[in-house]
Amino acid sequence: MRRNCGMIRCEAAPDALAQADQAVPTNAASFSASASSLSALEQLKTSAADRYTKERSSIVVIGLSIHTAPVEMREKLAIPEAEWPRAISELCGLNHIEEAAVLSTCNRMEIYVVALSRHRGVKEVTDWMSKTSGIPVSEICEHRFLLYDKDATQHIFEVSAGLDSLVLGEGQILAQVKQVVKVGQGVVGFGRNISGLFKHAITVGKRVRTETNIAAGAVSVSSAAVELALMKLPEASHAAARMLVIGAGKMGKLVIKHLVAKGCTKMVVVNRSEERVSAIREEIKDVEIIYKPLTEMLTCTAEADVVFTSTASETPLFLKEHVADLPPVAPSVGGLRMFVDISVPRNVGACVNDLETARVYNVDDLKEVVAANKEDRLRKAMEAQAIIVEESKQFEAWRDSLETVPTIKKLRSYAERIRAAELEKCLSKMGDDIPKKTRKAVDDLSRGIVNKLLHGPMQHLRCDGSDSRTLSETLENMHALNRMFSLETEISVLEQKIRAKVEQTQK
Repeated sequence: MRRNCGMIRCEAAPDALAQADQAVPTNAASFSASASSLSALEQLKTSAADRYTKERSSIVVIGLSIHTAPVEMREKLAIPEAEWPRAISELCGLNHIEEAAVLSTCNRMEIYVVALSRHRGVKEVTDWMSKTSGIPVSEICEHRFLLYDKDATQHIFEVSAGLDSLVLGEGQILAQVKQVVKVGQGVVGFGRNISGLFKHAITVGKRVRTETNIAAGAVSVSSAAVELALMKLPEASHAAARMLVIGAGKMGKLVIKHLVAKGCTKMVVVNRSEERVSAIREEIKDVEIIYKPLTEMLTCTAEADVVFTSTASETPLFLKEHVADLPPVAPSVGGLRMFVDISVPRNVGACVNDLETARVYNVDDLKEVVAANKEDRLRKAMEAQAIIVEESKQFEAWRDSLETVPTIKKLRSYAERIRAAELEKCLSKMGDDIPKKTRKAVDDLSRGIVNKLLHGPMQHLRCDGSDSRTLSETLENMHALNRMFSLETEISVLEQKIRAKVEQTQK
């Protein structure tokens, strides 16, 4: 299920904040050079009525999915799980990106970031995607979607719940969202906002599956692949067709299970090692599962009518020249050797379709299978949406509760400057020969007074976002303290972050 609201295929016109941000200096010299005029950072501080809303970084998702981009593009953009930490590190090295996460599956490639500026952040990430994939920026813009803040939150919740999947309610995507959190733990850049977002998405995914019947009768990509193969085979040949499964990972195991559920009693499984195949054989009794090593893949293919591929290989296992000389399959099974490829990147080159003796189907072709029962799928999705709306509000409340952190920091900084200045005045009046013990006692006294005075205000600025009434009061207290202590004159958090990024790039 897709929402049109908030989804942008091509880059939107920058808002006032983005326009100001376009002029952010990129080196230390330009900071001083622009001192005589209104600086970009000053524009940032004055371009919105509520500067605290303006200073808040945005959660942005830049994505391409089975709904918006063909498999040819998604496979070029795909990032293997082992490279997610590297991708997070590179993304957070960009000038306007604070936090990042990657969700790369056979149906989607989505990058989640916390951006200091929406416009500049999106541009930097899109340029990075182009550089890493070799796809021109213009082509990425044509097929990508952009979602911000609440829309981005709702999107990942829908993804985790299985609402955005090709097959409604499929369970594998929830496991993939969990893997994002597992891989991200300890990675610099998988920060508080992004980790909080994905952890909450896991909660949503579990709750939707527990409280609705969305997963009842739901099929996975693997089961849809088996359904597609059986749709294309003559019905009379279902029992006799020779089945070959290449890859015994999660997807391959599911293919085997669904073949068995459809009455298949014998199949060949090609895998790098026999260990996984043996484990599957132990789990699924009364079925003949024959293991063959990868070295015998072509030999096995020559003896198969239907070939399912689901490996993590980043290069095709089958090209036109590999299949051209294979013996033809019997007319009783349709006369065409069928390749059902559910891998991204693809295991079977599109060129194999040029042969008159073979047909290739990939994950994009599974739409034909899941088009049935559309009304029932939409009804189930409506049940889940109520949960997602409720959980989205809770997550936004949690994010709102983090808004007080800059005020806490600025209030402490303000108090510390006053304390240090008054302490210096006091010590200067006491002369140069003050004993260290006395100096320390006076210093400790000043710190103690400040800490006790700040204790009350700090308590009223802390909130976990779990109670909307408490949160509302906390935000009111935050704005009141900002007015009372004129904290808007303090250096903005956004300015500090941009300066830090600039200094980082110059090292």
